[in-house]
Amino acid sequence: MNNDFFDDAAIEQIAKDRFGVSLEVSTVVARRIDCGQAALATFFLSAKKQLYCYIEGSSQLTLGDIRKMAVRMGVRPEIFFPPKGQPQYFEEIARDMFVKVYPGRRDISQDDLRFYRTLVPYCPALFLVEEVKNGTIYCADHDASSGWRPAAKFVYRRLRTS
Repeated sequence: MNNDFFDDAAIEQIAKDRFGVSLEVSTVVARRIDCGQAALATFFLSAKKQLYCYIEGSSQLTLGDIRKMAVRMGVRPEIFFPPKGQPQYFEEIARDMFVKVYPGRRDISQDDLRFYRTLVPYCPALFLVEEVKNGTIYCADHDASSGWRPAAKFVYRRLRTS
């Protein structure tokens, strides 16, 4: 049996169950590359030729951690998908954290929540990639001088349509 086929089917099922996103994995660009101490990332193209990244880890990762990993892997994320059935997940949790710190504040703006949104737990994570910078996806390598080494060459830039 082909384990890669089962991994692709598992990603499709997780995307549907955990994030409410129906997609079909057509091509895997980079499979289970290291992107942190205890996190692995899989980059794949859907049937509609959109590049997604799925990150799983054993530790409690936050949205800020996922953003930082994405930047260090050389990609620019476009949409972070919240858990299924919770479209305002990031805002609600950030608002709760803000209210715990500042219980007297009643007029809370988006600027006030910007920092607290980065502290929201987000593991596993799924996001749509807008662009692969310089055509290279990097993976964590603790032996490299920069801490990152090229994992896959892939030129991608999502063109927005109406």
